[in-house]
Amino acid sequence: MESLTQTVFAVSMWALPALIAITFHEAAHGYAAWKLGDDTAYRAGRVTFNPVKHVDPLGTLIIPGLLLWQGAPFLFGYAKPVPVSFHNLRKPRRDMVIVALAGPGINIALACVSALLLNFLALVPDFARYWAVSALEKSILINLVLATFNMIPIPPLDGGRVAVGLLPDALARPLARVERYGFFVVVGLIFLLPMVGREIGIDLNIIWNIILFVVERLTLAILIVFA
Repeated sequence: MESLTQTVFAVSMWALPALIAITFHEAAHGYAAWKLGDDTAYRAGRVTFNPVKHVDPLGTLIIPGLLLWQGAPFLFGYAKPVPVSFHNLRKPRRDMVIVALAGPGINIALACVSALLLNFLALVPDFARYWAVSALEKSILINLVLATFNMIPIPPLDGGRVAVGLLPDALARPLARVERYGFFVVVGLIFLLPMVGREIGIDLNIIWNIILFVVERLTLAILIVFA
């Protein structure tokens, strides 16, 4: 029983912040699109903080759960993409960038709020303080990893959508065509490339090294300002 309690305790410290981070991320995309003229996500019930509406069984539950169970140094997951009809946006090219930035933007905001809440831990009962500290620290980490990861400039990630919206047509059009197989490119970069590197004795974990570098500096900046 004690082992089960410890497991639930440990999982909850990761699961709750991760669920909030993913839910707010997707809801922010839908809300931004709705306010900019496309109500596709709103009509689909995706402009909501109800996590059930955003959970993808494989990406939100199974993959992060397996990584957590295996003691992986990071968690990777995703939710169901929010449907956006970009041609319905009032200024499609500009608004596509705003919609894409809304997800990482809300994750940065959540990381800041989590850091701010660290100042109020004295108000938390003693029996719950350790859990609260751990959950808030993990919330900062998860939100910053999610924001940074999604800003990789490969469609369909948010960074790819931002790049397509900002680059001149000569570069934006070829990049936009990557979207149909962009997910496989991303998986190859973050999973397969490091595996190949380990086999040949070379560190090819380039993407995660960049993400962790950015996350470490964002974390330091946020803690200096808010904690």
